[in-house]
Amino acid sequence: MTLIDKQRSILSLQDVIKTYVMGEQEVHALSGVSLDIRKNEYVAIMGPSGSGKSTLMNIIGCLDVPTSGSYSLDGEMVANKSEGELAEIRNRLINFVFQTFNLIPRSDIFHNVELPLIYGGIPRAERRERTERAIEQVGLSDRMKHKPNELSGGQRQRVAIARALVFNPSIILADEPTGNFDSKTGAEIMAMFDNLHAEGQTIILVTHEDLVAEHAHRTVRLRDGKIESDEVRRKAAAA
Repeated sequence: MTLIDKQRSILSLQDVIKTYVMGEQEVHALSGVSLDIRKNEYVAIMGPSGSGKSTLMNIIGCLDVPTSGSYSLDGEMVANKSEGELAEIRNRLINFVFQTFNLIPRSDIFHNVELPLIYGGIPRAERRERTERAIEQVGLSDRMKHKPNELSGGQRQRVAIARALVFNPSIILADEPTGNFDSKTGAEIMAMFDNLHAEGQTIILVTHEDLVAEHAHRTVRLRDGKIESDEVRRKAAAA
């Protein structure tokens, strides 16, 4: 029995198994994971190395598919989609914030944030409006023409967050978003995620840091490919 009302779930995994074949050996990365997350939840996924949290992140983010089991994202069954169909769903519903920023060094901040919209075929005037709004959201309006190497690490992560926001994603999926920072910069980045959640964003953090996980309202812990615990500490805002 899950903690979240399935009728309000933005994503639902049921009995998800993921098996990798390595030579003659099978590796069971996930062993029957069932998980429901609803809109505007703030969830941390934790677990030791080898627990399955990276595999779970890849499946939630439509970067991989289950070996068996079902996955529904925003009411759409995605477990058996082709690679092209998964890419379309990713672009439409999910955006990622990684530990490494994945910014283009030679391009200014405006172009780095705008790039997903160019690939998405968004008209120029709308691209400019959405890009400026996303950069303003992360407090970097005065840095739009700077290049990544002219910014601090924390500012570069803000650019990565702005890039995740331009498509108005249903979910922001963040993988160790403070892993490269000192505690002060990490706290600033987490304050930004807190603000985004307060504005209605659904956020899923994959982390091994307890201090990062404490910002979430709910912590899901994995061990040996299974959910070991699923704890709601604070009530998330209503969908």
